[in-house]
Amino acid sequence: MTTLDRIKQVAKQRGYSLTQVNEKANLGKNTIYSWKTKEPGLNNLKAVADVLGVSVDYLLGNTDEMHPVNKSVSSNEADLKDIMEEFNILKFDGKEIDPNDLPVIERIIKGLLDDRN
Repeated sequence: MTTLDRIKQVAKQRGYSLTQVNEKANLGKNTIYSWKTKEPGLNNLKAVADVLGVSVDYLLGNTDEMHPVNKSVSSNEADLKDIMEEFNILKFDGKEIDPNDLPVIERIIKGLLDDRN
């Protein structure tokens, strides 16, 4: 999979078009599309990785881990609540989630976790 393919895949998962990613990364017009025939510059690739919330290594195909590993964290666990807040997840299964429903979803998850204990 090429760098451009990975960018397309992650952009789609995040609900962005390549044009939107290009704009959010403050790149010149059609910069990402040009990566079909030439290698991206490191600063531009970093800007795209930041917009998509993945590591540059992931976009380059050096790792299958989408998110950079924080060496100071001793666990591979992530808090769903933190992830939802950080990435502003407002879709599930391709359908929009009303932000007003997020507290209900949080209560459902808490209830499931409480039932396990």
